[in-house]
Amino acid sequence: MVSTGHLLAFAAASFVIIVIPGPSVLFAVGRALALGRRPALLTVLGNTAGSAVPLAGVAVGLGAVLAASAVALTIIKLAGAAYLIYLGVQAFRERRSLVTALGAEVTATSGRRAFRQGFIVGMTNPKTIVFFAAVLPQFADPESGAVPPQLLILGAIFLAIAVLSDATWAMLAGTVREWFARSPKRLEAVGGTGGVMIIGVGAALAFSGTTD
Repeated sequence: MVSTGHLLAFAAASFVIIVIPGPSVLFAVGRALALGRRPALLTVLGNTAGSAVPLAGVAVGLGAVLAASAVALTIIKLAGAAYLIYLGVQAFRERRSLVTALGAEVTATSGRRAFRQGFIVGMTNPKTIVFFAAVLPQFADPESGAVPPQLLILGAIFLAIAVLSDATWAMLAGTVREWFARSPKRLEAVGGTGGVMIIGVGAALAFSGTTD
């Protein structure tokens, strides 16, 4: 079991990392601006679920491999960046359809799609992968018991903080979107802005260091 001191220290470190806008936050904001609050929140949930994949990998030893292999980490980073750019281009191209989509009910299919897109982004987010691989193991205490369960507990704390933070950003962005949506031209501009923002995040990831 993880000691209380380690839990509090890790929660503090996680909070600092999460509240600084990174790929997950900016992606959620971009989706909220482009599509609205519900798809954005589904994206946040998918992102959190996707982030659990590298967490599980670290828990079974993959973190050590990624930390030692710059090639593996670069491949994951570029894959995530490419996917973000693709989603941004799609959002920009479909910006004129937002006026119609605004009044349409979000279907089950679109909900699954938003969740799936968020899952892929969360699974390939280098900021999260590096944090889990390089920072998370430092808060485990082998003398307190088996390490893998400790890593999973600590990782669950990180994901809980992340989903609350990202959802808050998405809700705020979605509220701003509704204000702009009073004018069709404003809504089109919002859709284009959301797409450009997502493209920018993808490009930033592609050219950033592994700790960005």
